[in-house]
Amino acid sequence: MMSLQQRLNRGLTLILCVVLFLQWLASDIVISAVVEKQMTTRLTHDGDSLIDTLIPNSKNQLVFNSFHVGSVYEQAFSGHYYVILIDNNLYYSKSLQNIPLKVKHLDVGEKIIYHLKDGPKHQPLLVLGRSFNRLGHQVSISIAEDLTNIHHDISDIRLTYLGLCLMILLLSIVLQTINVKQSLQPLKIIQKQLIDVTNGKEQQITVKKVPKEIKPLVIEINRLLLLVVRRLQQSRTAIGNLAHALKTPLAMLFRIAENPIFIEHPELQEQLLTQTSTIHRYIERELKRARISGCQQTITVFNPHQELTALIHLLKKIYAEKNLQIELNSPDELVNFDREDLLELIGNLLDNAFKWAQKRILVEISFKENLVIAIADDGPGCKEADISLLPQRGLRLDELIKGHGLGLTIVHDIVEFYGGSLDFSRSPQLGGFLVTVILPLAQKNWT
Repeated sequence: MMSLQQRLNRGLTLILCVVLFLQWLASDIVISAVVEKQMTTRLTHDGDSLIDTLIPNSKNQLVFNSFHVGSVYEQAFSGHYYVILIDNNLYYSKSLQNIPLKVKHLDVGEKIIYHLKDGPKHQPLLVLGRSFNRLGHQVSISIAEDLTNIHHDISDIRLTYLGLCLMILLLSIVLQTINVKQSLQPLKIIQKQLIDVTNGKEQQITVKKVPKEIKPLVIEINRLLLLVVRRLQQSRTAIGNLAHALKTPLAMLFRIAENPIFIEHPELQEQLLTQTSTIHRYIERELKRARISGCQQTITVFNPHQELTALIHLLKKIYAEKNLQIELNSPDELVNFDREDLLELIGNLLDNAFKWAQKRILVEISFKENLVIAIADDGPGCKEADISLLPQRGLRLDELIKGHGLGLTIVHDIVEFYGGSLDFSRSPQLGGFLVTVILPLAQKNWT
């Protein structure tokens, strides 16, 4: 497949060729028209001079007097000729040397300019013909000039201008090749930076030094790189959370397997130890895999109203026995954040709110300069002394409520990744627990 540089060079070269050819053609037409106009003006002046030589004689007949005619019309085959027809009398210039000139017949009042290809000695001629009445006599004057020298001069101008156009074309091709090569240089720099990212030397592509046309592409690549890192971190964190949650029951299984009651059932004890060890081995293997993988494709836009409506509907089914009243205030438009991240963040906060709320939960989301998420409930809330302990992994302030204590820790990790802030307080409106999350908008975060 043809490279981008070759395509640009071919396209620009074709455009230059067409433009220069049209310019050369237009210039040739203009030069020919200007020369012909000047010749026509000169022939008109000569025709006026010939008209002045027409004088009536004693018999009231118009007589042509060649005495006052310019000497150029007296020289043999000089390239300047005239033919005058007065009534039925025909007069030729001496320059024709009695060779008839086949001029066009003209009606009275007619004036034309035309080309005559076969003049004396096969000379191409430009002819000005005029017909009029003078003192009651019909007069037709045809004045011709040789175009041979003019054609030679025009041909020289054509060749000279053609050579100049070719030089301009070659120079333009060279300059455009250099310019295209320099214009595509940022792509090579980006390629090198991507190689550095692959080799672990860099984490992001530099955005400041790329053209504005390429900048959106670089921003999207940086976004993808961050999402890859985020997916890897989420995978590791999820495996760690799962391992943490399974740690206690797994240890309990090992302790049960060591119970003296199994002395009488050694086969059952062996099966229990084998299966428990297998589970332990699987967990360790997945932890190792999480260290080297975890990347998955994700959706990078989030509609708060649509997503949270579905999420709240799901949680209502899970906590159907509580019959809670949920108030959702959120815009029905897209925000440029990772959908999975926000669902995980808001899902954990809402799950906590559903656990502790008595009757009401208030969810408010807005974004102008920042994305602001506020979730409040009318539960018992949290003591000031315990607020700083909430993000700690595995910590539960009330052991009577089912869970592993990982929800707020996961929320804290997501907020920290996006460079936002997480605040716990008491809701002034509902009197219970209030969580406020502030995240910089995605465009600022990625650039």
